Amino acid sequence: MPLTETSLRRLRAARAQPRRGERHRGRRAAVAFVATLAALYPLLRRPILTWGASSEEATSRLPGDELLEDADGVSTRAITIDAPAATVWPWLAQMGPSPRGGAYTYNWIENLLGLDMHSVDRVLPEFQHPEVGDTIGLGSNRMRLEQAEPGHVLAWRSEDGNWVWTFVLKEHDGTTRLISRNRFRLPTLVARVGMLPMEPGSLLMERKMLHGIKSRAERLASATPRALSAQADGG
Repeated sequence: MPLTETSLRRLRAARAQPRRGERHRGRRAAVAFVATLAALYPLLRRPILTWGASSEEATSRLPGDELLEDADGVSTRAITIDAPAATVWPWLAQMGPSPRGGAYTYNWIENLLGLDMHSVDRVLPEFQHPEVGDTIGLGSNRMRLEQAEPGHVLAWRSEDGNWVWTFVLKEHDGTTRLISRNRFRLPTLVARVGMLPMEPGSLLMERKMLHGIKSRAERLASATPRALSAQADGG
């Protein structure tokens, strides 16, 4: 018996029903996933902001904190380096966009943002004596060096005063704890909300940076005195 137009409409509707059901289930699953992440994020946020740092390091007051009191956002990340502070410091001293030494992280990501970072594997003698007042550009941020204690502290502050990035070195029995602390002032609700999705990304980049410094410092420390001298001379 030939199908009438009404029958055809019913047939099409019957075929479409499972597809609509699949779409609804997909939407419900997506909503549930987002809701789960939102519920878990407060629990995940602390490990994201304090990767590698002890509870004492994460909560203690560090040099550079006074440059931005009452910060709206703080991250403290750290790593142990099997090398003395003297072989860690050179990599911190020369950090920055070309012609400086880069940031020892994912260059391709940083350069997508126009930061002109090119991580090097050798000490650059011309950048080994940072002084208060030195500046570097990080995208739209111009950073000014506010503290420079060779082998111990390097603290940068953005020109608008809303960001302070401090590195602290603590040496013990030939190993060094490298602590990286970021302090932010987030003056608007948009800035505070916008920072949340950036935090996991900052962990990805900073973890790579800390490991990059660690591997370079340990390699430098294991070099023979002659090779160490060549590195210091830029060879």
